[in-house]
Amino acid sequence: MPPATEAELFARLDALGIAHATHRHRPVFTVDEGADLKARMPGGHSKNLFLKDKKGALFLVCAISDSVINLNALSKTLGAGRFSFGPAELLARHLGVEPGSVTLFALLNDPDRAVTLVLDEALFAHDPVNFHPLRNDATTAISPADMLRFIRGLGREPIRLAFDAAGLATRIEPSASSAHIGG
Repeated sequence: MPPATEAELFARLDALGIAHATHRHRPVFTVDEGADLKARMPGGHSKNLFLKDKKGALFLVCAISDSVINLNALSKTLGAGRFSFGPAELLARHLGVEPGSVTLFALLNDPDRAVTLVLDEALFAHDPVNFHPLRNDATTAISPADMLRFIRGLGREPIRLAFDAAGLATRIEPSASSAHIGG
């Protein structure tokens, strides 16, 4: 099945009653590369990491752009193996996007829930929050409540973590005892 298109994403948001606004811009591949664009868009901007642990488990970490994330500590917090960035082939197969376009919205392309979603609690302090709409030449803004509505509309519950200044994570929910890795 081909990956969802931007139009299909917007149709899904509309069907869920999620208000969204999209800004077109030049392609950006990193948080730093798009700093000038973000300065002109309201809300919190995300960075999205596609990670694979040494056991083969896949994770999508969606964080506020200026959060520091210590990947070694994060893997321990999640009970995962040592993290590396997921290769482009796995990214395309499981989330249907290319490097530079990693986004929360790509979970639309993971109906088997092979990728575990990790959300930075700092995203909830911003309204709106901004993510690429499956491509890196646009940014789509939604409210934090609607971000959760989108995630739950896919039948998922995120692992919510708070990152401190050193990039160490504290689990917000679900509690460590009730969480399970893999979806």
